[in-house]
Amino acid sequence: MEVDAELRARYEGVVSSIDAAAQNAGRSREDLTLIVVTKFHPASLVRELHSLGVQHIGENRHQDAEPKAGELVDLPLTWHFVGQLQSNKARAVTEYCRVIHSLDRSSLLRALDRAEAPVEVFLEVNLTDDPGRGGAEPAQLPDLAERVLASDHLTLRGVMAVAPRDEEPRRAFARLREHSEVVRRIAPEAVEISAGMSGDFADAIAEGATHLRIGTAITGNRPSDR
Repeated sequence: MEVDAELRARYEGVVSSIDAAAQNAGRSREDLTLIVVTKFHPASLVRELHSLGVQHIGENRHQDAEPKAGELVDLPLTWHFVGQLQSNKARAVTEYCRVIHSLDRSSLLRALDRAEAPVEVFLEVNLTDDPGRGGAEPAQLPDLAERVLASDHLTLRGVMAVAPRDEEPRRAFARLREHSEVVRRIAPEAVEISAGMSGDFADAIAEGATHLRIGTAITGNRPSDR
């Protein structure tokens, strides 16, 4: 299909920057998964992204993601839920999404497990001192990891976080790497780290990120923040 020239240029520019950051960090590009976050963008843009080679799509609002995923059911995409998820929407999200990046509490864990769909999860960590922000406190990670391992339908992939706005991103991602090591002592196979967005993915790669959640650097400005 015909792809918007600006979209293609942004995508190719980000891919080139990811390649360079991986090389600078002494890492293999094959170890990195690019998730393009298409918040508020239409299904037509996702089709263009797929034609460019994108396989992983991120969404953070169920009310937007569900109809979009339904419209694109013909495409072999992996859908990632990267926003805060209410427990009462857990079952509905598992109907189209197989990777949840924002597991941060036991009640959500139970809701996802009750959905009886195979779901891969990242434990979201709060890297700030603000308890109102999304993410579990670091001290809660071991218990959450144990509960995922004891669940019937969830697979633990690793940890996820958003860098605080008032901190140098690499310092924050270094802490996330330490939290990842704690989780890996409980679940040795949970080696993945979901970190890095449009403005800080190079720092995330330098600190071991395996999954990059990049939106506007590829998609351009959002149509609106509804």
